[in-house]
Amino acid sequence: EIWEEKGLMGSSRTAVRSYQHRPVLRFDGEAFRLKRTGELVRALLVLRLCAWPPLVTHGLTLLSWSRRLLGSRLSGALLRASVYGQFVAGETTAEVQDSVQRLQGLGLRPLLAVPIEEEPGTDRGGEAWYEGNLKAMLHCVDLSGLGGNGQGPHAFSSPQDTHERLTRAAEEAERKGLGFGVKLVRGAYLESERALARERGTADPTQPDYEATSRSYSRCLELMLGHVCRRGSQCQLMVASHNEESVHQAVKRMSELGIPLDGPVCFGQLLGMCDHVSLALGQAGYAIYKSIPYGALDEVIPYLLRRAQENRSVLQGARREQGLLSQELLRRLSRSP
Repeated sequence: EIWEEKGLMGSSRTAVRSYQHRPVLRFDGEAFRLKRTGELVRALLVLRLCAWPPLVTHGLTLLSWSRRLLGSRLSGALLRASVYGQFVAGETTAEVQDSVQRLQGLGLRPLLAVPIEEEPGTDRGGEAWYEGNLKAMLHCVDLSGLGGNGQGPHAFSSPQDTHERLTRAAEEAERKGLGFGVKLVRGAYLESERALARERGTADPTQPDYEATSRSYSRCLELMLGHVCRRGSQCQLMVASHNEESVHQAVKRMSELGIPLDGPVCFGQLLGMCDHVSLALGQAGYAIYKSIPYGALDEVIPYLLRRAQENRSVLQGARREQGLLSQELLRRLSRSP
């Protein structure tokens, strides 16, 4: 009933009327006015640092040298005030709860990310490691209820699928009457997947260039939105992308298909990145999640460096966000209305 009232299964006329009455999204940085000046300064400095390739490539070595030269306490304090503070929710339950409440106050939702990836050839693997992962994930589920919004926790997986594989999986789930949920990610694990293919002597499973990646993502996005339109809440989609064009495509097609803003389609982005898009989505009423790692400094920083190495193009392409941050800071300094 709720889907029919919202126009999900309705006529094209209903879908067009829904589209006309939805808020116009502008990713022009105006939403940065919701953030504190200190947060804007930190974001600008950290994003500029992360766009410097040597820092990303040699991060662990530089971290080791900073501890030798400055000592663990001072080095840790600098990291907490910069990279850790920008991208991590905190270490203790109280710190995570504070981060969650601040996000919710901005219209954003938390998606807790535990840095528990296996590393072959190290002690981060084996049965003991898996048992620790299970405990961490269960703790993550407990923490997800901190916001008290009455919604149960959701778990999303990120299939590294081509359009054809995704089509087969979605159609099979529909035939069997099963629920189907996808976190659609673009550009993740490029370097590790290519290295693994070289090691195994198999074909490179990734797209050859940026344009091909964009085309593939657009096709998969269109496919999944069609399934959501037909199946309603039986099909769940997270549009996990920092690309403005992909977000605009999803928003436009949701409106044309009559898919509710706060329904089976949500958006996902990393904490501390692409906030001009996240905040605009949240203020417009869309379901937008921020992936927020949490944990001790020594555990999270290596995890962040791996994410940075896998998302070099995203970090280096954040010049627009840096420009919008600078623009908002200049506006505040000049005290213009």
